[in-house]
Amino acid sequence: MTSGFAPVKFYQVGSFAVGNRLLGHAERTVQSDPGRTNALTSGHRACQGCGEALAARYVLDAAMAATGGRMIAVNATGCLEVFSTPYPESSWRVAWLHSLFGNAPAVGAGVAAALRAKGHDDVRVVAQAGDGGTVDIGFGCLSGMFERNDDVLFVCYDNQGYMNTGVQRSSATPPAARTATTEAVGPAPGNPFGQGKDLPRLAVAHGIPYVATATVADLHDLEHKVHQAMARTGARYLHVLVPCPLGWGTAPNETVRLARLAKESGLFPVFEAEHGEVTAASPIRHRVPVEDYLRPQSRFRHLFEPDRRSDVIGRLQAMADANVTRYGLL
Repeated sequence: MTSGFAPVKFYQVGSFAVGNRLLGHAERTVQSDPGRTNALTSGHRACQGCGEALAARYVLDAAMAATGGRMIAVNATGCLEVFSTPYPESSWRVAWLHSLFGNAPAVGAGVAAALRAKGHDDVRVVAQAGDGGTVDIGFGCLSGMFERNDDVLFVCYDNQGYMNTGVQRSSATPPAARTATTEAVGPAPGNPFGQGKDLPRLAVAHGIPYVATATVADLHDLEHKVHQAMARTGARYLHVLVPCPLGWGTAPNETVRLARLAKESGLFPVFEAEHGEVTAASPIRHRVPVEDYLRPQSRFRHLFEPDRRSDVIGRLQAMADANVTRYGLL
């Protein structure tokens, strides 16, 4: 190479995108800005490869950028709260409140009402929780927040189980997955089919101003959807898939790849909706069979060892196929 020239590096290998340095300033992510908030800073105690820590940093930094730093975060009990705020320490660099496990939507609504009563209409509220605090324990409070159209963006970081308390099943745990409460035993091993909730679709059914899904495999898309949400008022919902190396039984360096496979297989559809209607869906670029997504995870190992469970894998493939049809992902 000619002396005096630095080699060009390409980042996010396998993501079909190039690094921020090859993009114009207006197209770069918030994370490429040295003046970003760095809302969730170093020193937290998340596991290596934690998808939730990655997503939370991008979501709140994007929300802070969208609001000019005029934002308050409400955080339910769960992994995100526990690893980021071990008493008397905190890794948060934003105005941040800790709620109970199940009432983050109600607390967020209360904060928004208090700000409105005090005339601080320029201060926005983001409430956040894991799937346990969203899909299960906090579902009633969340539905009430949607029904009242409270001016809150609620973010669910979905790692598909109660990871903080020992990897128990939640209503977001996929069928056939092994957890501490859905063991891989018997003729129908793992989590039963036909249980749980598809919360993004339930949110759409509430007819609120904005609903979106995203993954940590496409951080530009995640930041874009946060900006879209913060540009609106009323109740908004963002559901982010965040693989958990501990609960899923995967290597820490596989987090982003697994999130991408979840989307590319069709098991996790990525879309946007406004006022009860789906308005956009992220197409699958290189479709893969669900087996490519299931195999790297030890929570699905019983589907391949000692005998292949083609019947169960086929049912999961049918779920992915249904998502592809429902959202027009191809």
